[in-house]
Amino acid sequence: MPQNGFGALPIQRISLEAAVHLLRKAWEGGIRYFDTARAYTDSEEKIGAAFGNGWLNREDVFIATKTQASTPEVFWKDLGTSLEKLQTDYIDVYQFHLMGCCWRPGDGTGMYECMLEAKEQGKIRHIGGTAHKIGVAKEIAQSGLYETLQYPFSYLAGDQEMELVEICRDQNVGFVCMKGLAGGLITNSKAAMAFIDQYDNALPIWGIQRESELDEWLAYMKDTHAMDEEITRFVESERKELMGDFCRGCGYCMPCTVGITINQCNRMSLMVRRAPSDYWLGEHWQAGMEKIEECIHCGACLPKCPYELDIPSLLQKNLQDYREILAGKKTV
Repeated sequence: MPQNGFGALPIQRISLEAAVHLLRKAWEGGIRYFDTARAYTDSEEKIGAAFGNGWLNREDVFIATKTQASTPEVFWKDLGTSLEKLQTDYIDVYQFHLMGCCWRPGDGTGMYECMLEAKEQGKIRHIGGTAHKIGVAKEIAQSGLYETLQYPFSYLAGDQEMELVEICRDQNVGFVCMKGLAGGLITNSKAAMAFIDQYDNALPIWGIQRESELDEWLAYMKDTHAMDEEITRFVESERKELMGDFCRGCGYCMPCTVGITINQCNRMSLMVRRAPSDYWLGEHWQAGMEKIEECIHCGACLPKCPYELDIPSLLQKNLQDYREILAGKKTV
């Protein structure tokens, strides 16, 4: 049976009661890997409420969380808080969150040494990292220092991303796939699952907020569709439409100097076509898109984009497309 992981970022948006129900249903349905982060507000607390207090044997669930710490002091503070919120004595996979470089022993930061000490103390079991830049991700995978790597991966992946999966296989590094739906641009979950299931060393973590979403992923664990001719044709057509310079909506470019919601505005023309909704065309987003005109081209967003996109140019393109859609010159 293929395995799916539970991406627990979206449970920030639902009540504690709803989150506990969702998490426990996921476990009862066969999901065993739950990924969260210190940065995800109350996500850790909700996982602790679901799986703590003796609801199950701790060995029967794998909990992964992350720290954005860049100093040893913050590392130990984050780790202590995570253990408390998760109601556990140890974390299965502890990850450096959004790594801008590959921390190593002796690099002067002391960060990797913190991981080693935490592991020696029994507070963590495996050392992992997450990244959005392909160069950093490859360095992590090839370093021999990290047991897992979490990186965006979907059927919109390019050659470098597919090579990364094979590097992880060769280096015996667990590959955890985030953004398997490309930040909402992929709307065919069957095709998304079939594509990733081709890689037996990859574990997708799907961001789950609603019970209907959970039911989809649980169903695919029992009946996973293969990359047959129909799905292959569909994926190829999607890649032709979407491959290239598109915004994944990660939000690392934020905040904007003048208040533009970059991570939504920069993919608006795709969203209104692929996920049609009056919401995207309503007054709120009309005003949000017009804010693009206030861009001062300060460049603050550019070095923060993991995909090295030309953000100001893409914003202008999206605004032009959006206006044409509103005017009826382009169809949704």
